[in-house]
Amino acid sequence: QLQLLESGGGLVQAGDSLKLSCVVSGENSGETFNTYTMGWFRQAPGKDREFVANIGKNPRMQWYGDSVKGRFTISRDNTKNTVYLEMNSLRPEDTGLYFCAVRYSVILTMRSDGFDIWGQGTQVTVSS
Repeated sequence: QLQLLESGGGLVQAGDSLKLSCVVSGENSGETFNTYTMGWFRQAPGKDREFVANIGKNPRMQWYGDSVKGRFTISRDNTKNTVYLEMNSLRPEDTGLYFCAVRYSVILTMRSDGFDIWGQGTQVTVSS
């Protein structure tokens, strides 16, 4: 079974930047991480889980949610079994619990039910 561990969240002011990390371990992840589609989602209190970004086996394949396009960048380091989310020009509406997820299929999706394994999340709070 894979385990995902997110980190890098925190309390920042509007306009600041943060970089989230998600390390994948377990289940031969060292040999297979580069085959996974990786995604970031977020959930604010009382709201549905929202797609943020994903990155494919080919790292040039990237999708972003409309609300973060041009401000957030997803990347991956297959040598470290890690996916990153660099967040710039943060806004109060970016506040939420940010989750990393693994999708075994190479076909990208923005649907949360298309992802197979989830981390516990890291909290991002942006004050105005």
